[in-house]
Amino acid sequence: MTLRWTTLLPELEAAGLATRTFRRLDPARQSAVLTAVLDEAAAKGPAAVNIKEVARRAGVSVGALYTYFTHRDGMLSFAAEICVRSLTAELDAYGPALAAMSLRDALTAYVAGGVEWGRTMPGAAALFARGAYQGDPEVLDRVVRPVADAMRATIGGVLAAAAARGEIRPGVDLEAATRTVHALTVALGDVQLLPYLNTYLQVVGDAVTLERALAAAVELVLDGIGTGKGAVT
Repeated sequence: MTLRWTTLLPELEAAGLATRTFRRLDPARQSAVLTAVLDEAAAKGPAAVNIKEVARRAGVSVGALYTYFTHRDGMLSFAAEICVRSLTAELDAYGPALAAMSLRDALTAYVAGGVEWGRTMPGAAALFARGAYQGDPEVLDRVVRPVADAMRATIGGVLAAAAARGEIRPGVDLEAATRTVHALTVALGDVQLLPYLNTYLQVVGDAVTLERALAAAVELVLDGIGTGKGAVT
């Protein structure tokens, strides 16, 4: 299940990042405008975004864009906030449910949910990738860091709950394990959203499907830090 980013519009309008005119657009036009901003920012970087090109991508006039956003920087801030708030809202909403699952089920559902979000918002995923994998400093600081912090916190909550249920061996360094599992789940999810990464990461290939790779990764975590309790559901 995925939260719609449009539910965030009243809050973003109140923060001055979009206008009431934009909020009153039909959802298809809203999506077209957001996608255009994200695609342009992902292709060129926020510093090089061209307003005319955003308008062309969205199929609207430049004048219309200025009725949706008060200025260029506001438009870019809106797009960045959509990326950050939509995913962190997802994590906030489903984090407790993940923590209540067995460790095996939680890790599997977490990766699947992240991929679903990325496929629902491909422009946001592309902008995120620009910061994460190309090192664009503005995207790295404004988008990647807060989202990655929230992702790591979600994994931390899952592991802490599993430890409280006795699914994780006593003495395991949960802080370090959280970072390791976070990195592992990022790799598993990102090769689905950004297939070119598989050339380097080699997660899937030949007869090894993503489902097999995910199952193996989860078993690796369970064998590494688990006690075997609650592993089978």
